[in-house]
Amino acid sequence: MKNLWIYGLLLMAQASHALALEGAQQEDNGFWYVQTSVYTKHYSPAPDHNNNQDLIGLERNEASGWVFGAATFRNSFSQRSNYAYAGKRYESASYPVYIKLTGGLLEGYSGKYQDKIPLNRFGVAPVIIPSLGAHYGPLAAELVLLGANAVMITTGIRF
Repeated sequence: MKNLWIYGLLLMAQASHALALEGAQQEDNGFWYVQTSVYTKHYSPAPDHNNNQDLIGLERNEASGWVFGAATFRNSFSQRSNYAYAGKRYESASYPVYIKLTGGLLEGYSGKYQDKIPLNRFGVAPVIIPSLGAHYGPLAAELVLLGANAVMITTGIRF
């Protein structure tokens, strides 16, 4: 598996955060979130665009709002891609909605599609991804903005 560095980076981020919480003697009331993509729409569709991302993601949401996760999916050109990230979730005090902003490393755009994302050096690019979510009990859905290229709807389960 040539992409083990992504999983190692995620593990180190999670471990360092866990150690920081342990040192501060804080009780964690966060949750895990497993998600998948259900709909994708490119703003400027092209014949070679894939609208079925087959996304599977796992993230840890801390009670403080910090988010750590990883996802694997098929990019707009059907290439298997991986995203390791950290970010922040901002919950509404009145409604079961939230805004989430994540940033991390995206790997998988290669060959003739390498230049389709900015700063894609050596097959890895830094990205920032905003999303708007809603939850009802353990079920959640998010509207994810994929730069100036597409929008994706995901759904998942919190546990």
